Amino acid sequence: MAGDTERIEQEIAKAREDLANTLDALAERANPQRLADDAKSRAVATLQTPAVKYTIAGVGALVLVLVVRKIVS
Repeated sequence: MAGDTERIEQEIAKAREDLANTLDALAERANPQRLADDAKSRAVATLQTPAVKYTIAGVGALVLVLVVRKIVS
């Protein structure tokens, strides 16, 4: 009986430790600052791709041409 009690107490302690580790991992993953930093990094990486850079440059050039035409006429 004493062995069973000790084994159960050890299992409970192990379960508590596992739960604490899981909660720590979830807290780290849900950290708002980390989430914002990750989103910023992904956005910057996307903007650095050639396809996006050239598209933005093209749209900017088109807007510039339209503004100049509007001013001139």
